Formats: sequence, C-alpha cells, structure tokens
Amino acid sequence: QVQLVESGGGLVQAGGSLRLSCAASGRILGVNAMGWYRQAPGAQRELVATITYGGSTNYADSVKGRFTISRDNAKNTMYLQMNSLKPEDTAVYYCNYHRIIAPTDYWGQGTQVTVSS
Repeated sequence: QVQLVESGGGLVQAGGSLRLSCAASGRILGVNAMGWYRQAPGAQRELVATITYGGSTNYADSVKGRFTISRDNAKNTMYLQMNSLKPEDTAVYYCNYHRIIAPTDYWGQGTQVTVSS
C-alpha cells in the first residue's frame, strides 16, 4: 500500500502562484511514475502533469509553460509549481502514484485550488 498526502492548495487571485506538494509513504518502489490530476465541478478528472522516477515529464497543453512538476526521490515527495494561474485552473488537485510493476494506481485525498478573477 502507498499513502499520499497533498498540501499547498488554497485561494489565489488570477496571475498568482501556488505550490502543491505530495508526500508518499508506505511501499514505495523505484519503478514508478507520479502525477497530478484535477477535477473541476461537473467535469471529469483530467491529467495535469506526470513525472517518472527518472525525471521525464509530461504536461497537459493547458498548463504548459505555466506549471512545473518535480520530485525529490530521497524524500518521496512530488511538487507542482503553478504560476500565472487562471480561473479555469480552479479544481480539486489529486496526487497519483502509479506502480509500473503489477500496475496499480494510488490517489491522495485531493487539495482544493481556487483562482479568483
């Protein structure tokens, strides 16, 4: 089992910045990928960004150039630096841990990000 705890959400004005963190604990294996997903009211959960254990990243087109995903493997922690936030970024942001061997996904409880116009 893997436990994920997100932090860093909140209320910010458009154009502002926030930094989300996701701390992983439990049975952490080296062969994994982590990512951030978000879900706005009435919408499906969507991918924001992912990062492999080796540091390869992937971003949704809507956040490219504004968001940066990173991870500290020694601390089992992942981050999402969000700059130039827009009202449409408002959503609950979820941390995901994807175990590649015997594929399994684990999710955090989510953290609310609200961007006011």
